[in-house]
Amino acid sequence: MSGDLWHRLRRAEWFGLLLISALGVLVLALAKQTFLSPFNIYVMLLGFSLSIMVAMSQMVIIAIGQMNLSVGAIGGLVAISFAGMMEVWGLPIPLAILAGLLIGVLCGCLNGILTVVTGITAFIITLATLSIFKGINLGITEAQPFYDIPAPVKWFGNASIGPIPYLVILPVLAVIAMWFLMNRAVIGRHMLAVGGNPQAAALSGISVGRTIVAAHALSGGLAAIGGMLVVARLQIGQPTIGDDWLIVSFAAPVIGGAVLAGGHISVIGTCLGVIIVTLITNALVLLAIDPFFVELLLGGLILGAVGLNRYREVNAEAARARAHAAPT
Repeated sequence: MSGDLWHRLRRAEWFGLLLISALGVLVLALAKQTFLSPFNIYVMLLGFSLSIMVAMSQMVIIAIGQMNLSVGAIGGLVAISFAGMMEVWGLPIPLAILAGLLIGVLCGCLNGILTVVTGITAFIITLATLSIFKGINLGITEAQPFYDIPAPVKWFGNASIGPIPYLVILPVLAVIAMWFLMNRAVIGRHMLAVGGNPQAAALSGISVGRTIVAAHALSGGLAAIGGMLVVARLQIGQPTIGDDWLIVSFAAPVIGGAVLAGGHISVIGTCLGVIIVTLITNALVLLAIDPFFVELLLGGLILGAVGLNRYREVNAEAARARAHAAPT
């Protein structure tokens, strides 16, 4: 049984990423003794917790063959709404969380409905809503943070068991739920079918419009959770939350094997992509390298991952062509 398990593991598309992650951990542990210190592990897990929500928010849109440029703007709007409702209105924490989730889902639904109704590509739609959501954000806050975050929220954002932060709980549960949804649930299969071939999906009885709206709504909900987690971590409702999410939101899914044309994503691969990005960021900090190189490396990783995906697509198309041409 163990041999079969090892064979299946080696055949998994994300196995290479797993090896790269393990090698990265080994090299950094040997290079810097502080890498495996409890504090540094805590910092990396915090970074992973926040980045994985951002990555999955984009991943679900890539699954349907679209892009969501407003992921960060949705997360930022939810973050300041969440903080503002507790500070200004005195809303109880559970109600503020539900309201934040609702705002995120509604923003996502707006993206999806506009995309379906107008027929305009989601790239343009979400570019426009990015500006709208950010404008609402600044209008609410007047570019000033909300400081009076309730103590339980602050506690959750900074408490830990040893080097493991409580903040990692929700992202881990979200990853498990997303794996089940994309691999076992009907709606996940519908999303991948729509991303792979919308016309064929429609002919098979799938409602393409509803599937697109559902994907955007889910994306908005995941971004909302990410925004609220950042508030808990920072202990402040900062208007700039989400401004730097865009690169990470694409980097991790693409590194994880997602096909930008749609129809194929990997939840486990996306998690490993986030781990690789987290390791790179942490390594540059430990080695006191200019933060500019973080963005440089992320851009390079995206280009490399996209190039690899295209290489695989070309090989797959060539293999299909040879199979059709083979004599029967």
